[in-house]
Amino acid sequence: MNNDTEQKVAIITGASRGIGQKIAEQLSKLGIFTIINYRTNKEEAQKVVKNITNNGGKAIAIQADISKIIDLEKLFDETIRICGKVDILINNAGIMSNNTILDVTEEEFDKHFSINVKGTYFSCQQAMEKMEENGRIINFSTSVTGVMFPAYSVYAASKGAVDQLTRQLAKEFGIKGITINAIAPGSVKTELFLHEKSLEQIESMSKMNAFNRLGETGDIADVIELLISNKSHWITGQTIKVNGGFI
Repeated sequence: MNNDTEQKVAIITGASRGIGQKIAEQLSKLGIFTIINYRTNKEEAQKVVKNITNNGGKAIAIQADISKIIDLEKLFDETIRICGKVDILINNAGIMSNNTILDVTEEEFDKHFSINVKGTYFSCQQAMEKMEENGRIINFSTSVTGVMFPAYSVYAASKGAVDQLTRQLAKEFGIKGITINAIAPGSVKTELFLHEKSLEQIESMSKMNAFNRLGETGDIADVIELLISNKSHWITGQTIKVNGGFI
């Protein structure tokens, strides 16, 4: 347990698998009550909850589609009803598809901005209204915004918007003593990253950082752990690259 974090409550969106799952499991070991948000993957979310509780932690799963404001209101209100408060918000949920500009559809474009941008922004709106003072918000960007990768234009554009809303909201949240930062992972070995990539593509991207490997979910969770601690109280409005020196 950690005196900084014990008895705190964290909402983690998209926490039924991948990076979100690892963050939830790691934060629960610090005494944080973790809210496992999911959209459709109820069975996987309940598995995460069971794993946490079996290891002495506290967690519940709450369904919400973060692209819908009414669901975000429910997510926060249900958390407060059960736990009494919200101290930490981690906007991990997101989507990524890879298409060149001639193949991008209006539906694909709208879906990226609805989930990656709208979902993040209005989660922050709920946090402004309902989060405890001196809380922590961590949004998810991407290191892809710093390179020129073909077929990543829509995804990178949506995450560039996350960078800006993180920066622009810092002053508003500062009034409540809440820090808001974004982390920008590089290539991380998750189902989302590996989807539809060839072995050759994966090996090539593994060699783009200083350590010649893909990132692990734990590499990201370790930085999250720092950013939710009291030691991070003077860091806000920043996008922090967590990519092994990729860029």
